[in-house]
Amino acid sequence: MDITAWAALVPVVAVLVTAAATVLIVIVALGGTASRDRATILKAVAEVIRAVRGSRR
Repeated sequence: MDITAWAALVPVVAVLVTAAATVLIVIVALGGTASRDRATILKAVAEVIRAVRGSRR
C-alpha cells in the first residue's frame, strides 16, 4: 500500500475515532441519570464536541 492510500485513510480513521469517543462520552454521561436530566446532559456533551471540533454555534 503506497502513501497516497494511507493519506486517504487518515481522515476516515479520525472520524471513526471521534464517533467512538462521542458514543463513549454519552454512555458515561448518561449512566445513572434521571430521565429529566438527560436532555441537559446531551446538550452539554454536544457543546463540548462542537468546541473541540471548532464549530461552535
